[in-house]
Amino acid sequence: MMTQSLNESSDSNEREVEDWWDEGLKKASSVRERMCMVSRERFPVSRMIRFVRGPDGQVVPDIAGKLPGRGVWVRSSREAVASAISGKNSFARGFKQGCTADESLIEQIDQLLLERCQSTLGLAKRSNDIILGYDQVRGEIQKYKPGWLLEASDGAADGYRRVVGLALAMYDQVRVAKALTSKELGMAFGREHVVHAVLRTGRFTHLWTDDYRRLYEFRHLTDSVWISGTVE
Repeated sequence: MMTQSLNESSDSNEREVEDWWDEGLKKASSVRERMCMVSRERFPVSRMIRFVRGPDGQVVPDIAGKLPGRGVWVRSSREAVASAISGKNSFARGFKQGCTADESLIEQIDQLLLERCQSTLGLAKRSNDIILGYDQVRGEIQKYKPGWLLEASDGAADGYRRVVGLALAMYDQVRVAKALTSKELGMAFGREHVVHAVLRTGRFTHLWTDDYRRLYEFRHLTDSVWISGTVE
């Protein structure tokens, strides 16, 4: 009886540690951390991407984490996904059956993560939690600490220094998102281009933080500081 108990405990611990897969949404939703199928490192699920195998064998990214069926988890990183497509710890190994995935999956994921960020910003705009424009942003900063400063990655360096410099002069730990282009930011608000914006502190702050970090880490392949808050 003692041997059986120890074996059962060992099997349970192994399942708990190697939890880079799940048997479906009911079991997946209660877990706050997962092991990356590729690196075998553990991360919060908010920093990972879940994948399912479609009926045709195609690997499908489950960005929202709502698709039915067995899922496998990979860190939100281009490098990790590329390894899952063709490396030793591949999707086929994770799903324990044949599946189809190619390099186009990487750009598909980038687009889906971007669209999720844009959707969150669009909802915040409709709730009057977004301020747009250089003068308007500076005026907002002078009144309230921003939840997030949104600065286009292709914006002018001088404008960035003036906006972020003002915020840093007034507040500690200013959060600056600089991974989206002016066109990508503009699309979130129905405009052609947006260079400067503020997301006010409120109900969308946490949601945006999770969405943005996952996009940032996927695009940058690094553990470097993902909240830009310095003026060079």
